[in-house]
Amino acid sequence: MTYRTEPRHTHGTPEKTGILLVNLGTPNAPTPSAVRTYLKEFLSDPRVVEIPRAIWWLILNGIILNTRPKKSAAKYASVWMKEGSPLRVYTEKQAALLQGYMSQRTKAPFVVEYAMRYGNPSIPSVLRKLKEQNCQRILVVPMYPQYAASTTATVTDIVYRELQQMRNTPAIRTIKHFHDDPGYIKALAGSINDYWMMHGRPEKLVMSFHGLPRKSLEQGDPYHCECQKTGRLLAQELGLKQEQYAISFQSRFGRAEWLQPYTTATLKELGKQKTKRVDMVCPGFVADCLETLEEIAQEGKEDFQHAGGGEYHYIPCLNARNDWMHALTDMVIDNLQGWLVETDAAALEQGRLHALAMGAKS
Repeated sequence: MTYRTEPRHTHGTPEKTGILLVNLGTPNAPTPSAVRTYLKEFLSDPRVVEIPRAIWWLILNGIILNTRPKKSAAKYASVWMKEGSPLRVYTEKQAALLQGYMSQRTKAPFVVEYAMRYGNPSIPSVLRKLKEQNCQRILVVPMYPQYAASTTATVTDIVYRELQQMRNTPAIRTIKHFHDDPGYIKALAGSINDYWMMHGRPEKLVMSFHGLPRKSLEQGDPYHCECQKTGRLLAQELGLKQEQYAISFQSRFGRAEWLQPYTTATLKELGKQKTKRVDMVCPGFVADCLETLEEIAQEGKEDFQHAGGGEYHYIPCLNARNDWMHALTDMVIDNLQGWLVETDAAALEQGRLHALAMGAKS
């Protein structure tokens, strides 16, 4: 093993605490080539696709990467913002706001950065950036409310893989999930209530979560249970009765059975029932992205209305809402107990002088 050269250290420099927000990822541009690069990294992760590697390599490289990028690029183009990918734009805003919100709560030195599990900025590059800023303690915050091996665990995989190449590793903490965090639930309810204050209430609220193969539940992944708990707590916070909401799962891929009920089937059935209005919300995403803005907001509307349904409303993700940012700040500070220590300038200077007296060069 060859370890990376450590950033130059200057004695007397205050140690900082790093906070790293991590979201799933996005291509660099809404083009087939950029999407192909992104999909290859994403779909090559064995936690994402649990199929024997040799078989999956043939499917991925022989079929998917030759057919899917062009279609996916068109979908990305339909939601791309002037500033770039929606997921990256909103995650960057969240990191900047968290830096400001935390500055109001602590005088301890800290740095907030963000990374993408797949694509850019990469987790390894941002971990190195935090080390260069003398972050000796790093809190990793996967921005997935509900834990799944194919999302949250992939983040810790690459974090610890990167640490294996460091000679001087920082202390690491991670947030596993926040599916039942009171602040997160209240922020979701606040977002929905604000929307209803402006647009009225629906006949049915559908909470759509990202889907996973049913096999994951049978093998012990807690994701399905955590989605159900989020949905139940959100319904309680909104004061909804059982018949006023539904929980479903989107983004099915392949022929295997996935978590049910499927969002597409749910919307078509509600359309057949001549439901006058359906509102959609995606509590598994804290920032809008391709799945929410194209699959749910656009394709979902088509499925529902073509089946005979009435009005269709998509309620945006939490993005940069004030109540959500307060909730995220609370979560981060709770998980930094004992790490947020204010700098003692006199002690740092004394330590620097002592190091120099012992022969240190800087």
